[in-house]
Amino acid sequence: MDFDVLIIGGGPSGLTAGIYASRAGLNVAIVEKQFAGGQIANTESVDNYPALFNISGVDLSLKMLEHTEKLGVKMIYDTVIKTKLSDNEKVVVLQNQGEVTAKAVILCAGATPRKLGALNEDKFTGRGVSYCATCDGAFYKDKIVAVIGGGNTAVSDCLYLTKFAKQVHLIHRRDKLRASKLDTEKLINSGVNIHYNQVVTDIFGQNKVEGLKLKNVVDNLESELLIDGIFVAIGQIPSDIAAEVNRDDYGYIKSDEDMKTNIEGVFVAGDVRVKKVRQVITAASDGAIAAEMANEYIITKFSN
Repeated sequence: MDFDVLIIGGGPSGLTAGIYASRAGLNVAIVEKQFAGGQIANTESVDNYPALFNISGVDLSLKMLEHTEKLGVKMIYDTVIKTKLSDNEKVVVLQNQGEVTAKAVILCAGATPRKLGALNEDKFTGRGVSYCATCDGAFYKDKIVAVIGGGNTAVSDCLYLTKFAKQVHLIHRRDKLRASKLDTEKLINSGVNIHYNQVVTDIFGQNKVEGLKLKNVVDNLESELLIDGIFVAIGQIPSDIAAEVNRDDYGYIKSDEDMKTNIEGVFVAGDVRVKKVRQVITAASDGAIAAEMANEYIITKFSN
């Protein structure tokens, strides 16, 4: 298969890039390994996307996908296993459909949840350990749960879980939260129990999570907390697809304001890019810019 533009990742940045590239008259395909929408598809409610107040993440994802497909963008549901990207060659190898070539590539593969690193975390993943409160929160109606983290995502998860759980604990390794002032105030007034200066060292139970062990980072005192579920919200790990591009120390892809990477004809957009603000609207903005720059690159590089 050969395309003008191949987009890796079908989240907001990838879908927006597809819309803009298609409107520029380019032959475009998006490779997505799971489902369109990326992380927002797991979000209960999106309140900060202009004109679509209080829309569910699933509905927003479906609207973006519908828009993209109506413009003729091809969706390829497959897994990227290798890339061969250089100034003169753009080849992406898919697990099931083989090689795909393109004149320009836009990297929009996003990021995945960071694991806690506690004992037995993998053992209980799916049996009480979750990385998505909006996906699994409803399973914990009238249960006791803990959220691990101190940023906006952790606080948001806590507030969401109060709709189901009879008790919610927030465990944070520092002495103050990193969430926004507004979200922090909501949390304080929500009845959530906040445990500062604590880290999780072990998760225990028989066939499912029954509790966790905590260690105080100030005085090293250890304690146990009996719970039914754990939601880990301690950050993301950027996709490692495309080893050829330059990245920062955390694995995020470096680019300029035009979404250009160190490889000519390879662009980046969304959460996988080095940036300060990672929101749906900034991902969409990145995607629009990347598509426009890809179109400009193709016109300059391949026009007779």
